Parts: sequence; C-alpha cells; structure tokens
Amino acid sequence: MATETSFAAFCPRYHRAVELIGRRWSGAILRAMLSGAHRFSQLSELIPGVSDRLLSERLKEFEAEGLLVRTVIAETPVRIEYHLTEKGYALLPVVEALATWAEAWIAPVTDDSPAGVLSLP
Repeated sequence: MATETSFAAFCPRYHRAVELIGRRWSGAILRAMLSGAHRFSQLSELIPGVSDRLLSERLKEFEAEGLLVRTVIAETPVRIEYHLTEKGYALLPVVEALATWAEAWIAPVTDDSPAGVLSLP
C-alpha cells in the first residue's frame, strides 16, 4: 500500500539528480565503479552490452558533474584511470537502496526474456 509523503510534487535538484544517474547505462557504470573498476576496459568488460561510445560519453558526464576524476598515467602505453570523488562515493547508499529494492521487486532476467525487457511481479 502506497503512502503519501510530504514531498513537493517537483524539485529541480531531485529532477537533475534522477536525470543524471537515470540515463541509460549510468547506474550500471556507477555500480561497477563502486565495486572497484577504474579502467575503461574493466568497465567495458563488467557491463555487457554497453558500447565504447556510450561508456565514454557517460564517463565524461560524470567527470563534468564532479562524480569522478580522470587520471592520465604517463607510461607506455598511456594508462587512464577513473576514480570516484567523494561526491561520487556519496551515491553508495542510493545504489545500495536501489539494489535492495530491485532484489525484492524486479523479476530475474532469464534467457527467454525479450532483450531489454524486464518483467515486473
């Protein structure tokens, strides 16, 4: 049973936050980074289906928003690492809460599920 809360119907800060972390693949990228992935190739391997172009785009967005820092390590070949900032790590409770909700309410994805379609209980 849903209960009403004292939330205002619209909050621009909330809307911006949901748009940022709710973009396609953003949640998966954030979760992978929270689990310790720091290199582009690691993120790409951990997130099946994400294209290099889209991963790069999201990492740039996260950097612009101050959620991560991009570090270029001068060696041969050049190595680039991405690390969450304090602002990025502050999303850990949000990711954990969403993961808990998903475990309780989202049906498991099976091999016979249509691609990209989730079944809700």
